[in-house]
Amino acid sequence: MKLLVKTPRGLERIVASRLAELLPSTSTVISRPKGYLGLVLVETTELTPERILNELPEIEKLFVIEEEVPADLERICEASVRVAERCIRRGESFAVRTTRRGRHGFTSIDVNVRAGACIQGSLGNPVDLSYPDKIIWVEIINDRAYIACTRGDVEHKKKYPGKPDIKSLLEKIVVVQMPYLGDIKGARNMGIRIGRAAQTFGIKALYISPYYRVDAFELKEFIAGVEEGIRSRLTIQERTGHLREVKPVPVFLQDLYQFVRDHKDEGIIVTSTRGKALREVSDKLRKIFEEKEKVNVLVGSREGIPTGVFRFADLIIDVAPGITLATDVAFSSIITALIWCLLQKEE
Repeated sequence: MKLLVKTPRGLERIVASRLAELLPSTSTVISRPKGYLGLVLVETTELTPERILNELPEIEKLFVIEEEVPADLERICEASVRVAERCIRRGESFAVRTTRRGRHGFTSIDVNVRAGACIQGSLGNPVDLSYPDKIIWVEIINDRAYIACTRGDVEHKKKYPGKPDIKSLLEKIVVVQMPYLGDIKGARNMGIRIGRAAQTFGIKALYISPYYRVDAFELKEFIAGVEEGIRSRLTIQERTGHLREVKPVPVFLQDLYQFVRDHKDEGIIVTSTRGKALREVSDKLRKIFEEKEKVNVLVGSREGIPTGVFRFADLIIDVAPGITLATDVAFSSIITALIWCLLQKEE
């Protein structure tokens, strides 16, 4: 039995060493074949792939090689059909995934298209590039091609059919945050954390809302920190190819009491240690999000939301009964708790 093991780059030697301990002495273990990081080639007559996977969490994928052929497009096509005939059942969808290492007169996409067409022409099974029942893997290492077949669910994707998308929920949320003040350095650092959290979740807007006279310079630093945090996170989202188009979260400054007066016809949720536990009001929370186009979530800082505002709230919630959330974690904790509650199915 020949196996191709894939690991995070740099861990292949550790995995190879561990495999050498597990496998009988007659086995062959090659770390970094042809110098390629993240790969281990194994030949053994004992120890099942399942046992290896259970022993080594460093392994990300393990392929049982069913065909090994020269790295030639026609030979790969023929071998892929042979593997598919043994692996893919009637009616099952499939996809071909190719990783190519070294120089060749074709691309990985060329292999996917050609091998996929050969398999479909021979078996007649449907192609599903997103969520296939089976995957034919073509791993090319210089002049050799190794071909394997697995179930489609070995791929861990960010999205799959039926997985909820919280974007529509987050786009309804406006967070009304009392500013963290008291010292200039602390105000800026706290602003950075809150700004990063706001941009991470991609909420509709962030309002900075003191309710009494505040130190202008401390407030200036807090707002500057919020802007820095938003820009910092936005840069990462743009660089990493975020799943959706990203824009900076809009930020506004308004007195808390005036905000409540202006938005009393919208959904208003106050977060407070005096509120109800989420599990007690989950149905009402879902109803607010279903009926309101915009939901304003009020978050305190060193001081909680003033109790006079409670009369104008649709709901007063405590997302962590028994503890008082620190300002630097309150934003993320509250939004995460709301998401969790809203995604739960009604009993």
